[in-house]
Amino acid sequence: MKRSYDVYGVGHALVDIQYQVQVDFLAANQVDKGVMTLVDEERQAQLSGVLSADPVASASGGSAANTMIGIARFGGSAYYACLTGRDTWGDFYQRDLEQAGVTTHPGNRSEGTTGQCLIFITPDADRTLNTFLGISSAIGPSQLQEDKIADAHYVYLEGYLFSSDDGFAAAAKAHEMAQKSDTKVSLTLSDPFMVSTFKDRFDSMLSKGIDVLFCNEDEAVACTGAADREAAGKILGSQIEMAFITCGADGALVYAHGERHMVPGVQVKAVDTTGAGDLFAGGALFGLTHGFGPVDSARLGSYAAAQVVSRFGPRLEESLADRINQILAHFST
Repeated sequence: MKRSYDVYGVGHALVDIQYQVQVDFLAANQVDKGVMTLVDEERQAQLSGVLSADPVASASGGSAANTMIGIARFGGSAYYACLTGRDTWGDFYQRDLEQAGVTTHPGNRSEGTTGQCLIFITPDADRTLNTFLGISSAIGPSQLQEDKIADAHYVYLEGYLFSSDDGFAAAAKAHEMAQKSDTKVSLTLSDPFMVSTFKDRFDSMLSKGIDVLFCNEDEAVACTGAADREAAGKILGSQIEMAFITCGADGALVYAHGERHMVPGVQVKAVDTTGAGDLFAGGALFGLTHGFGPVDSARLGSYAAAQVVSRFGPRLEESLADRINQILAHFST
């Protein structure tokens, strides 16, 4: 069936603002390293006030937005349902997202402050996120467009939505709309802390039926309670038609239709791991919606993830549309 969009994404709209810091900066300011922490506006302002250097990058972001931009970079079509404020950052966000090739609803705006994420990059290339959701926390079912979901091959749900009642309701409604129109549903677990804190919600969503799952090895362990990624993968692979588990530099485990595959990582010098999982999902979803099998789709995702960690910022700026055959050939050499 011909549809206008490869993927319809649902997630938070956050302006990502990245800073390079030393590890002792995190300790001195009581910031938990390597995870995402939700903060209020006062805490966000406090952290901003102690930063002496200028940011190294700022862009429209949020996990699922980065994935939609990744799909567009491969030459795919993506729609993003989100909520921004009627403020300067909201103007920036919508303009920047559209310039990146992703369609969104211009009316999905409300009074309030557009969400922002302070991303701290340490010399070990680890990323630490402190997120003030702002008006984005109010995203709910009313921000969804059922006709657009019906016009997409996949819905992509961001696990970070599960931190609020409205966000979880939006994810559940998008799932319902997708099933009505035979649109496949994909989900990212987003963060091990999220999975542990809101496990009942993740379990509920998984029980409704997910066609494709994306997670990293820590999230897979948190979701299943298994001892390691291999054990977690077996459990997820038995429950879900297709599961992609990213394993850092090792690459990615792929469980598809009862079979296990290991796709190697692309060796690069990592400077910033922000967006690695998001870009993996973007490459994989592009592959799945353009006739590639799960292994080749994972290869596209692995390549995209490697490119994004080799630079600052959570997304790729250049197009990969004319390099797909070259990318896949890299894995056969």
